[in-house]
Amino acid sequence: MSAILTISLRIPVLFLFLLTAIAGASASIPAAGPRDELIVTTTWLRDHLKDPNLVLLHVGDPAEYKAKHLPGAQFVELMDISAPMDHSPNADPKVLSLELPDPAALRDRLTKLGISNTSTIVVYYGSTWYSPTTRVIFTLNFAGLGAQTKLLDGGMRAWVAAELPTTTEIPTVKPGTLGPLKTVDSVVDAAYIQSKKGVAGTVVIDARDKIFYDGTQSGGDRNGPPVLGHIPGAGSIPFGDVFDDKGIVEPAATLAELFKQAGVKTGDEVIAYCHIGQQATAVVFAARTLGYKVRLYDGSMNDWTLRGLPVQKER
Repeated sequence: MSAILTISLRIPVLFLFLLTAIAGASASIPAAGPRDELIVTTTWLRDHLKDPNLVLLHVGDPAEYKAKHLPGAQFVELMDISAPMDHSPNADPKVLSLELPDPAALRDRLTKLGISNTSTIVVYYGSTWYSPTTRVIFTLNFAGLGAQTKLLDGGMRAWVAAELPTTTEIPTVKPGTLGPLKTVDSVVDAAYIQSKKGVAGTVVIDARDKIFYDGTQSGGDRNGPPVLGHIPGAGSIPFGDVFDDKGIVEPAATLAELFKQAGVKTGDEVIAYCHIGQQATAVVFAARTLGYKVRLYDGSMNDWTLRGLPVQKER
């Protein structure tokens, strides 16, 4: 009887231990992250390749696209869906390198890609064009199409590794039908970041490589003096850490640990930035897969530098 009593007493203790462990785990990984809604596998895409509403976008080198791409995929460049940029010698130095276009202009450009209100959009990278691809996804999300936009995990490499078909045929694109864009509040400016300095619940993340964050190498100095360091108080998640060496998005637990180490807690708002607003979109995408509220500082260090705002070398 004493042995039975001892076992019965231990069961509630074990149960409480398990509850504590589960609670600790959930504190580091946001619950119900929409990862499965944002990322698709090669198997999923193979099975949906003939869907009439599918729009497949290839991001990468033009020559690579011409050599081979996924059947039905059309080539898209960032300049196709960005604000016009004057690259002439007499260009205004205060015009940033990469910004979102006017919603009406963006709508027009998206319809030319065959995108409609009912489209399912899958974006993939050729080779290692990770951040240009996530910038395209960010732009589609800004346009209000985030719920129907997905990333092909592993991109072209994963598709080829799965021995799935490729083609050199350039598809004929029928213009899509889009109503006025219902844009998403996904962009902040320098003033917003400054207003959040020292405010709990908002964490600024630098998505550049560590050498720029630490100030080992200058960055953000396209139109101004060299800048060594990062926005004061910002944490660091190098954009390349979002993917493994095969271009697969890291598991949720790995991503959650990256955000935790950068000072992000469950329920925090994340503001990501980089050099010009491209690399940071990889961090934005990762945050979305975890369910964080996240926005991009478009213009990033390029804009911060032009405003003469302070930087720091240490966290």
